[in-house]
Amino acid sequence: MSYKSHVIKLLRGVHRRVTQECYKFFMRCDLHVHSYFSGPAQDAGMGAICRECYSRPEELYATLKRRGMNLITLTDHDSIEGCEPLRRYPDFFVSVEATCRMPSGTRIHVGVYDITERQHIEIQRRRNDLIALLMYLTEHRLFFCLNHVFSVLTGRRVREDFEWFNEYFPAMETLNGLMAAENNRQAVRLARRTRKIALGGSDAHTLASAGTAYTEILSAASKDDFLRGLRQGLGKPRGNSGGYWKLTRDVFLIAGEMMREARWKTILAPLGLLIPAYVFGNCIGEIWFVRRWAAVVIPGRRERIPFPGLAMESAME
Repeated sequence: MSYKSHVIKLLRGVHRRVTQECYKFFMRCDLHVHSYFSGPAQDAGMGAICRECYSRPEELYATLKRRGMNLITLTDHDSIEGCEPLRRYPDFFVSVEATCRMPSGTRIHVGVYDITERQHIEIQRRRNDLIALLMYLTEHRLFFCLNHVFSVLTGRRVREDFEWFNEYFPAMETLNGLMAAENNRQAVRLARRTRKIALGGSDAHTLASAGTAYTEILSAASKDDFLRGLRQGLGKPRGNSGGYWKLTRDVFLIAGEMMREARWKTILAPLGLLIPAYVFGNCIGEIWFVRRWAAVVIPGRRERIPFPGLAMESAME
């Protein structure tokens, strides 16, 4: 074998090893997870007797690691209290799901990632004034995402809201582990149409759902790599959508935890028979909501209506 052939063969082997080492690295993080510290259930009726979630932060951490998450975060509703026992882990970062009021008066949930305690305080101060909040997030270069855009969870929606989403939100949750496949499909369509960064998260309110949807970034080997990749739009939503059966299971699990925490609430156990019907009604409402608003803000292929522009006149504000 000639000297040149030997060098070429050697370099080819080195290239193969470098390529394999480079591309075998990836990092996964469930970017939408709730713990005990998300507070009372947001449903007006359930909030009086039940919490949003009963999962303890330490249990969540262990569960997510066991299910293959390389990085861990919590996105409790308007609270970072649950993050305190997890700060000691190098693969953990603090996040929050802020309940924000739109200029129209409607509400949305916004995930804000990798924040400090001071930044959390400022986010809470501004969350009822979207313009002030957007200015603060932009000024401090905080990465944020619009969660479950086509869900009835946060109440009514108006067309003006989608104009704000289009103009000022860098990312959109396109895979929510509790939302039905149709809700996620339409979120993907909207994100592509408006060129948003796509993210995935389980929206877990129980340990059973934690890590069932997540965001994956290839060639990331550290927390900084992952967070940088998010900003650059390199994340890939992975995992599974939700649906009737998954949501029903989670509601039963939450009810069980509620009664375990407060034994006197076992007198409410017979009401568990109503859970399947309650979840079914919720799912019907979600289907109606996503079909209505997807038709308004994502015109069909034959339609060429510039977003946000004129939409279906039949859509009620």
